[in-house]
Amino acid sequence: MLRPLLTALSLIALSLPAHADVTPFPDAFQTKDIALDGVTMHVRVGGKGPAVVLLHGFGDTGDMWAPLAADLMRDHTVVVPDLRGMGLSSIPAGGYDKKTQAADIRGVLNALKIEHSVVIGHDIGTMVAFAYASRYPQQTERLVVMDAPVPGITPWNDIVRSPMLWHFDFGGADMERLVAGRERIYLDRFWNEFAGDPAKVDEGTRQHYARLYARPGAMHAAFSQFRSIRQDAADNEASMATKLKMPVLAVGGEKSFGANEAIVMRNAADTVTEVVIPNAGHWLMEEAPAPTIAAIRGFITQ
Repeated sequence: MLRPLLTALSLIALSLPAHADVTPFPDAFQTKDIALDGVTMHVRVGGKGPAVVLLHGFGDTGDMWAPLAADLMRDHTVVVPDLRGMGLSSIPAGGYDKKTQAADIRGVLNALKIEHSVVIGHDIGTMVAFAYASRYPQQTERLVVMDAPVPGITPWNDIVRSPMLWHFDFGGADMERLVAGRERIYLDRFWNEFAGDPAKVDEGTRQHYARLYARPGAMHAAFSQFRSIRQDAADNEASMATKLKMPVLAVGGEKSFGANEAIVMRNAADTVTEVVIPNAGHWLMEEAPAPTIAAIRGFITQ
């Protein structure tokens, strides 16, 4: 009786679709949980050489950077945190303004005894990277921003009028109840509508991140990342009395933010290199990893 049952279960398992998970980090990477003031940051560290920090955005975690980290670790020390409240970092009640999160990143680097670094950000990570470069310019060797506006930096007031960005003001207790248990549906909206080719964000990737965003408190933290943007705009406007002096690479997906990334950054930095990734939407590391990695490596090794 037992053998037929086990056989039947095996056949069912074999008939289910197999989905790959996200690309893993190389085995040489270590993970650390670094306790800071009010938050514990989950961090991946690997490689040897000048430091590079990779900052993810919404809909991803630090896991998104595995292909770039594998390339850069050949000649760089690569530091990949999960932002506060996201991925496997702790979920504090507050501190989601990007100026505070810049201090989180500085705290991580202090703990690792790293003074200077290149800082690279995508999506919300772009906003944190910009805040970091503004707050710690002497410790930022180069800045890379990828496919996201920067709150408060012209033409911010035009950008936020886009109906695609309604989620910037989405949140609160009732919105959290609406999304609870439906995190995958909510995230699919971003993966589908912001992609040049939604199929490039594959099923394994979607399942992986949907599980992480379904953690208790994770969507509250995600909403808080966006609901802090009004404060971020005020902070950035104040910091822009002096433009950034370090070299900046502005990367946009052709089917997403495109050349607008460089237009924004030329209003905030003196030296900006523009790269538009052909045929790509917002999810650059998922949709076009090879040209994105090539653009970043070419810039940071100049």
